[in-house]
Amino acid sequence: MHRTRVFALTIVSAGMLASQASAGGFYLQEQSVRGTGRAYSGEVADTGVASLWWNPASIARSGREAYVGLHSIFVGGSVVDHGSTITYPLGAAPIPVGGHPRASKPISPGLLPNFAIAAPIGDRFAVGASVTAPFNFTTKYEPQSFTRFDALTSNLRTIDSQFTAAMKVTDWLDFGVSANAEYVSSRLTGALPNFFSFQPEATNELSGGGWDWGWGVGAQGHFDRLTLGASYKSKIDHTLKGDITISGLLPPLPTSFNGSTGASATYTTPWIAAFGVRYALSDKLTLDGQVQRIGWSDFDAIQIHSVPLLSQRVPENYHDVTTGGVGLDYAVNPALTLRAGVQYDPTPTPEHDASFRVPDSDRWLFGVGATGTVNARMKIDAALLYIDLKSRTIDRAAVFNAGTLAETTANLEGSVKGSGFVFSLGIRSGF
Repeated sequence: MHRTRVFALTIVSAGMLASQASAGGFYLQEQSVRGTGRAYSGEVADTGVASLWWNPASIARSGREAYVGLHSIFVGGSVVDHGSTITYPLGAAPIPVGGHPRASKPISPGLLPNFAIAAPIGDRFAVGASVTAPFNFTTKYEPQSFTRFDALTSNLRTIDSQFTAAMKVTDWLDFGVSANAEYVSSRLTGALPNFFSFQPEATNELSGGGWDWGWGVGAQGHFDRLTLGASYKSKIDHTLKGDITISGLLPPLPTSFNGSTGASATYTTPWIAAFGVRYALSDKLTLDGQVQRIGWSDFDAIQIHSVPLLSQRVPENYHDVTTGGVGLDYAVNPALTLRAGVQYDPTPTPEHDASFRVPDSDRWLFGVGATGTVNARMKIDAALLYIDLKSRTIDRAAVFNAGTLAETTANLEGSVKGSGFVFSLGIRSGF
């Protein structure tokens, strides 16, 4: 069993960003309603403001256009105890961790909005802006869940403001660059064991937020029936500043830790390299394909900074992954386009270092959608996405007060399984 050595005051930080999953890890792909309908299989090679998150070159020839979308995300599932134990100090024998042995639907449903706008400047240039939420997630367990020494509440919110400039370089080549200002806020809670098994458990909470910057670059090539697209979105080094709050520590543990203290946490979100293709087989049918390489290995650790005694590096050890998807768009008539797609999206979480803050596993995405033309300027997009998550076993050890006479180890073992749906609705309009 992998052993995560965690001091009592910072145990909640170990899973700080490891629990966000609609796509693999904590990256949400729901940044375009049109894209949801084909399981994000062609966005980097598509044009228009709805693809702005995926490729800054997408607006080089789109004209004046605005987009707004809303995605309702529902992920069902369960987390089941498989014999978790806790070992208290002074040579005590392991005993059952107790609590509720089953958690149903720990991933809270959510609403994810997107907005983007673009306008040309002359015949060759365009500028655009978008507001998205690429890393949002909430998980909640009951206070007496068997997962409590690893996870109770995990809440992460991001707001990403992207500012884009694009250029029509030649009749067939477009190029774009972007700057991203991203705000992240987080609140995480968990339980802490006291020295003796008969004592009530303590609780802790970490909360914080902060702004940081990244950048992106992209290009598209347009040939007769073929469009190629490629983009790169940089990693972002984040620093969250906030507080750690402890309550309920009892003697002989140091009760002076009860209360709040200032803290910060630093970590890195991944870079994303994408390549896509769209090929028009006919005037009605277009095939889509997209591959993404996501640099999760940059999320190797969370560095916690508090008073000098408590500064700590918490390993995460995510690994890079490659996603792949294919899809199609079919123009039934000038007023209606149907689409569908499928994508394989592997989890970046390490095999032996997963957390119950991470009900995450390899998944398949299956999407269907449609676009209806209201008038010459307005289109309405709708989509439904089904998420099929592979069952997974989690085997995690949390060590409290490591290396002291008060060392306590919670060996948490369980399984997770589930599936989800995304319902999306959006409007694209010229102006």
